[in-house]
Amino acid sequence: MELCRHLFVSFAALLLGFGLLMVHSASVTSWPTEFEQVYLSRHLAFLAFGLSLAMFAATRPPEFWKRFAPWLFIATVGLLILVLVPGIGVRVKGAQRWIRIPGMSAQPSELAKIAVPLMMCWLVDRNRHRLNGWFSGTLPFVLPVLLSVPLVLIEPDLGTAVFLLGGAALVLFAGGWPLRNFLLGIAVAVPAALGALAMKPYQRQRITGFLQSWANFDDAPYQLKQSLVTLGAGGISGIGLGRGWQKLSFLPEANTDFVFAVIGEELGLIGTLSLIALWCGLYLTGLRMLNHLDHQRFAFLAGFTLLTQLAGQAMLNIAVVTAMVPPKGISHPLISAGGSSLVVSLLAIGIVLSLSRETEQFELDAVNGEVPTES
Repeated sequence: MELCRHLFVSFAALLLGFGLLMVHSASVTSWPTEFEQVYLSRHLAFLAFGLSLAMFAATRPPEFWKRFAPWLFIATVGLLILVLVPGIGVRVKGAQRWIRIPGMSAQPSELAKIAVPLMMCWLVDRNRHRLNGWFSGTLPFVLPVLLSVPLVLIEPDLGTAVFLLGGAALVLFAGGWPLRNFLLGIAVAVPAALGALAMKPYQRQRITGFLQSWANFDDAPYQLKQSLVTLGAGGISGIGLGRGWQKLSFLPEANTDFVFAVIGEELGLIGTLSLIALWCGLYLTGLRMLNHLDHQRFAFLAGFTLLTQLAGQAMLNIAVVTAMVPPKGISHPLISAGGSSLVVSLLAIGIVLSLSRETEQFELDAVNGEVPTES
């Protein structure tokens, strides 16, 4: 088991190193200034903060996260409310998602990617006997979603809202929620999603533009066209690290949401497949690390969900960049230029490492005569 942890940490470190290299390369502009150095400095600052949080999280006893889950969720909902308050929340490009802190800004919806799954796992672990009930097995378990997702939608941030719903569904599926409840949830969610799209013309344009990318490339949105052109320019082995042209003001969000396209141009198919291989290694070793846990208890449910969310976000980002799904601003965990996403991703890794030690902690307590009353 210790070997799996070492491999897990090694894969995470390789991804962070890969990200640091590409952030520096993708931040270069057509007019050399201190701009790229500012991006690199910010990324390093967030990286240092995120690593500190990850180390703190990894050294907490597994039981800490079960006790802390409700408080973290309450604090996150409070932040999601604060971000909507005029004068506190910061509006950028029509969206009010950030809280400005001296020297940096924070995005509470990113923290919700940890807080909501932990709260869902806490509820499932404590109320497993109610899962099969019609009313008692539905409302209590979807309450965290009902409290958090509408606040994220108001910002508006449809992508993160859908991501939170997916994470909640993953917890309930792994926890053994009845299939009938999923069917009922889909029956309610699909009309609501269609209604949300009908009220937002720019969201409809994203979908129609995505369809045009495959039907008529010339009519595809500029960002998607530039992304695919950037990927195709690299060929098999790429044109060389730091030598990419598309990042020079042609490809929007080159060092954040579309950094994978820059990797394709500069390092080619070899570079993109290597990055995917690193993510597969991180995910598989993480699953192996958690596999000894009771699959019906809090530690496994939380660790599995956070790990799957992390890898799933990376795959979703790749799908957006390669025009496999409609475009949505979603960063590549551990790779995109630093911010709330980088810090939260590192925190998630630390929590997974902590939760993987649950059985060992229980056995240690047993040896010391301090067996906990609930695992």
